[in-house]
Amino acid sequence: MRFNLVDRIMEWQPGKSLNGVKYLTAAEEYLADHFPSFPVMPGVLMLEAVVEASAWLWRITSDFQHSVIVLREAKNVKYGTFMEPGRAMDIAVEMVKQDGPMATFRGKGTVQGGAQTVSAQVNLLAYNVRDKNPGAETVDNRLIAHWRERFQWLSRPLKTWNAGS
Repeated sequence: MRFNLVDRIMEWQPGKSLNGVKYLTAAEEYLADHFPSFPVMPGVLMLEAVVEASAWLWRITSDFQHSVIVLREAKNVKYGTFMEPGRAMDIAVEMVKQDGPMATFRGKGTVQGGAQTVSAQVNLLAYNVRDKNPGAETVDNRLIAHWRERFQWLSRPLKTWNAGS
């Protein structure tokens, strides 16, 4: 099972902030096992959405120079309201600091009406596979191309549908 928990990137300012959204549908596989009679998004996946949004901000800020960005630490994690299918979670992250391959972000998720679902400070580590395996430049290039393509898809302008056209 693969999780992609940022469905849209709405706006961003490199080195500063990013706003995205996660639409929770009843078709998400994990909902069958996570309280089947009361399906809600697991808290750890709400946190992962904040981590993913932070990684997108770092990719944009560094012009996609790193092929891998991983979570090193999550601090001050707080959970609020439940996230049920049919709701959208707005994700807002800001870059607090960057020090070499490490960066710190502050993020939160909210649902309609402003109720908070999750908030946390996350520390991420960025690197390239070739840093540990010099022959892996092709792997880095493929991963970076993948992230660039995915960003283009997630941040594309919304098109309106017009029945008359």
